[in-house]
Amino acid sequence: MASLLTLEEAQARILAAARPLPAELVEIAVAAGRVAAEDVRAQVALPPFASSAMDGFAVRAADLPAELEIAGESSAGSPYAGRFGPGTAVTISTGAVVPNGADAVVPVEYVVRNDNRVEIPQGTEVGANVRPPGSDVAAGEVVVTSGVPLTPARVAAAAAAGLAAVPCHRRPRVAVFATGSELVAPGDPLRPGEIYEANGLMLAAALAAGADIVSEPPAADDEATLRDALERGLAADVLVTSGGVSVGEHDLVRSVERELGVEERFWRVSIKPGKPVSFGMRGDTLVFGLPGNPVSALVCCELFVKPAVRALQGLADPLPRYEPGRLSAKLRRNTERDEFVRARSRVDGEAVVLEPIVGQESHMIVRSSAADALVHVPRGNGELAAGSTVRWLRL
Repeated sequence: MASLLTLEEAQARILAAARPLPAELVEIAVAAGRVAAEDVRAQVALPPFASSAMDGFAVRAADLPAELEIAGESSAGSPYAGRFGPGTAVTISTGAVVPNGADAVVPVEYVVRNDNRVEIPQGTEVGANVRPPGSDVAAGEVVVTSGVPLTPARVAAAAAAGLAAVPCHRRPRVAVFATGSELVAPGDPLRPGEIYEANGLMLAAALAAGADIVSEPPAADDEATLRDALERGLAADVLVTSGGVSVGEHDLVRSVERELGVEERFWRVSIKPGKPVSFGMRGDTLVFGLPGNPVSALVCCELFVKPAVRALQGLADPLPRYEPGRLSAKLRRNTERDEFVRARSRVDGEAVVLEPIVGQESHMIVRSSAADALVHVPRGNGELAAGSTVRWLRL
């Protein structure tokens, strides 16, 4: 039997196949979370005019210190329209247009106002409290870079720069279902040998933020039922199944996929849990076969499916983002496989401490639900001592 792929080799094969989906124009009001398909450039300079950084008085710095006549007011949306000359001050609000001829703003708390005159006892510098036009971004400059997600701040930046819509990669359609004749819907009566279906719900929830989910009911372990379910799922951009990919007599998913024209790119990866994971393609559809044990399915989703979905969205860096942390207890290393240990994280000073949960078996989804971290334990000899620095993923 061929040797197992490493985690890195498996991820490389997936990302080589996961090409960004075509672009579409998305209204800025609903673009949050999408990925820019090209550089987004400002339609206007920001700010588009010299504006005040403070509530106060627009003045000529050369006139100060002095008592000045208040010629009028410049408020947000209503610029001062009169003449601004020597010995003049204009009341101004934060964000309002600085009148032509004024070159500084004195905050209101530094002056004494007497009716239509204002006493300013101290001098100031040219440009004080004035935001120059284009000081944030010039018209035509890049506001959002291609391949990055539209975070709330980037949505605001694009909107402020005049963009009503942004070109984004299409969200992938992901079909998800679990396999197994023993599976029944939560809440239904259980007969002997049956269990409630949870994997499909878990995977759909895990992927919903980056994809449009098509959830199918569980498929029984017979070829005809699997063939119908897989054929429907293969119409999506990504098909994700759980169960039926190991070596048992009823593990039929891979053989039925082959009959349907799926080209398998790999099967089995040197990780724990999740070793029997499979990946293939039919046309442009990415096909993932995840193990049936729920923790194995969860780990494989984080390591393989989510990066593929992020790549289809157009993210420039779709691989999982590891963070540094410190172990609270020793962990034995596996000589052959990278392990992903479920843990709780807590902050201790400047470090994140990771406490492995009790119950690491791959069927223990209830115990695993208490974890918020996957600790990466690289394959090798010996153990990682308590206090060791490790990499971990947020759950």
